Amino acid sequence: MSFADLVRVVRVKQWTKNVFVFAAFIFVKGWATPGYPKSVIFAFLAMCLASSATYLVNDIYDIEKDRAHPVKKNRPIASGRVPVYFALALALALLVGSFVLGYLSNVNVLYGLLTYLGIQVVYNLSWRNKSVADVACIALGFVIRVILGALAITEPVSGWILLCTATLALMLGFGKRRHEFILMGSQSSSRKSLAEYSLQSLDMLVVFSATCAALTYSVYSIESMTARLHPGLLVTTPFVIYGIARYIVIVFGSGESGEPESMVLKDRQLIITFIGYAAAAYFAFKDFPLPFLYR
Repeated sequence: MSFADLVRVVRVKQWTKNVFVFAAFIFVKGWATPGYPKSVIFAFLAMCLASSATYLVNDIYDIEKDRAHPVKKNRPIASGRVPVYFALALALALLVGSFVLGYLSNVNVLYGLLTYLGIQVVYNLSWRNKSVADVACIALGFVIRVILGALAITEPVSGWILLCTATLALMLGFGKRRHEFILMGSQSSSRKSLAEYSLQSLDMLVVFSATCAALTYSVYSIESMTARLHPGLLVTTPFVIYGIARYIVIVFGSGESGEPESMVLKDRQLIITFIGYAAAAYFAFKDFPLPFLYR
């Protein structure tokens, strides 16, 4: 077992999903409040360890199905490079570390972590085999990440940002299912829910969720409490809409939507879009004068 196998088995690359923990921190300018940065960083690390523990357990649970998959058969556990007993011990250690970090962040973060783990149990026992419910469960995990970040700093979040997070996660999830459907077909033995989908339904679900994500963020950038305090937040909306449009082009063009976190890091336009969004958000929170907007 190599260090590379260890990195792959805990899915370090997928820790990028946990940046949603910082949503509340960013939108309430948490860096200006003493103690908030430390709390949210601990919450982020706790979420990283908890998600890695669930990935390990999922890979052990799916070991036979993964061995029948053209890509997943090369995963460290499915291929036998990482022993099952070691993976179980590592999952337990990560889980303990996650709870410790969650407690150090804010005791309420522990409730968020337990909720996330409960959703993963429901997903593995039932929802993963049902169309739409399988992706909805994953989307709910992203919403929990946002709530976890809010719990860490004891700040409320807008319902609109929760809806945007959910629909954005649905878009990515349905895009991934579409990729799997094209790769494996509806009779895939590694994912039963694919039997209830069709390519046409997945196409429509990707577009539907993408539209909802764009609309909910647009409303958030105008009507949320944060937007009323910082009207310039509206300037970030074009970057969100452009990023969603770019994702749709990639999904229906090259079809490279199997691993969204990899796609984001490889596509130059998406990288530039994220940088542009960050710059626009910075100027919005600095209340850069925009005389054409009401205050």
